[in-house]
Amino acid sequence: MDAYFEEELIDLFTYYLQNPSSQELTSKKERITEIGRELYQDGGQDSMENMFHSVSIRIKEEIGSDISKYRSWWNEISDGWNY
Repeated sequence: MDAYFEEELIDLFTYYLQNPSSQELTSKKERITEIGRELYQDGGQDSMENMFHSVSIRIKEEIGSDISKYRSWWNEISDGWNY
């Protein structure tokens, strides 16, 4: 399941970054947040951290963008996730 989430997050972030004026950005952000919730329910904050780190590295390598500022989208999911 995590491999599926990783690929989906990469697709969502890539779309978000490459289409800054798209009307679909809200739905992409909502899905990213939903995946964060699912990761937390399945494996806790460690699962969220591992996934975000992995996706962040791949996004940086594949399209040269930094997604670290989007970590805050998962702030409401876990008390310990404060970015």
